[in-house]
Amino acid sequence: MAWVTAHHPKIEELNACVQCGLCLPVCPTFRATGRETASPRGRLHAMRAVHDGVVAVDETFAGVIELCLGCRACEPVCPGLVPYGRALEGARAEIVAQAPGRRGRRRRLVKAASSRRLMRAGGALLSLAQTLRLTGAAPKSLARLISGARKLRGRPKPTVGHAGGPGREATLGLLTGCVQDEWFRPVNAAAIELLEMAGHRVEAPLAQVCCGALAAHDGRAAAARELAAVNTVAFASYDGVVATAAGCSAHLAEYSHWADGGDRVASRVADVTRAVALAIKERRLPTLSGDRGPIAVQDPCHLRHAQGVTWAPRLILEAAGFEVVEVDEAGLCCGAAGLYAIAQPEMSEALGNQKADQIRSTGVTRTASANSGCEMQLRRYLGEGHEVAHPIEWYLDALREDRGE
Repeated sequence: MAWVTAHHPKIEELNACVQCGLCLPVCPTFRATGRETASPRGRLHAMRAVHDGVVAVDETFAGVIELCLGCRACEPVCPGLVPYGRALEGARAEIVAQAPGRRGRRRRLVKAASSRRLMRAGGALLSLAQTLRLTGAAPKSLARLISGARKLRGRPKPTVGHAGGPGREATLGLLTGCVQDEWFRPVNAAAIELLEMAGHRVEAPLAQVCCGALAAHDGRAAAARELAAVNTVAFASYDGVVATAAGCSAHLAEYSHWADGGDRVASRVADVTRAVALAIKERRLPTLSGDRGPIAVQDPCHLRHAQGVTWAPRLILEAAGFEVVEVDEAGLCCGAAGLYAIAQPEMSEALGNQKADQIRSTGVTRTASANSGCEMQLRRYLGEGHEVAHPIEWYLDALREDRGE
């Protein structure tokens, strides 16, 4: 048996790999293990073997595919332009279809994270656990998430349903996100305030659902398509669509693959860092005076590798008066990768510690990260005494300080 679903890696995607090996130095799991099967080239070779009927979608194949972070660092360096992220999602869809019991626990976690109702309930329980300092008694898988989550008390109200702003420039639809609007709601609040200040009208349509990134990355292709179809309709009428987590904006940018008419969203989506940075460049948001000292910048994989956006977070931080400190030229993954910390805890921990060590070596105590999963991972391994926040939060705080607020 080879492939059984419509989402499997396509032969043209697999044939695009020329086995040159340029992906090896940029692949975090290959660098950590030195194993060919832990590289993009090796995984594509395994997918081709399944396609040709040489091997089955079995435990060995699943182990090869599941060690991958899905960071897509291989894509920018690939001379064959292999759409590796899409092939990986297809391979994982096959694992779900052909080995349904293997990923049952992860699928339950993905389903919970994709549900607004369950995320709100989980957020309430997490807030209580933080208040009572009960996080140490949580199961290990949950404790890993709790240890990097923000304190949830005193957060702004949910942004779903918000509508405001003068609309001089454009009316933007805000994807509020599942994890984002429950655990990182101040980022959404900052996005609304800054985009409205830049002259946009910002709305968060009530009909929206989870973007589907977690489901797609985990091989739950049917669920990812259903979510994309709902959002394609919910955001159809907006001049632009903005997401405040890099993983979400990257997935929205690929909606043409996931939903009929999805190109209407994909062609108009922007990560919030890009939207705010453009407003600063066009002088619709101010460049602030003063020296606020150094700040480290961490590039989320799905902003740097999947979307090719590295300039925007840096422009925002510099406009806020910070001195940007680079920590990793290669932009290696921090090990967060959605639910990777739960599914592959040892590799996630090794990469988390590596990234934390890179940041500590600079001597800075402040870091900017434009993705909620990355921020949780950095908080987890940097520990107390180090501040981590979204670039637009650092900018808005600086703006308020300049105004004496």
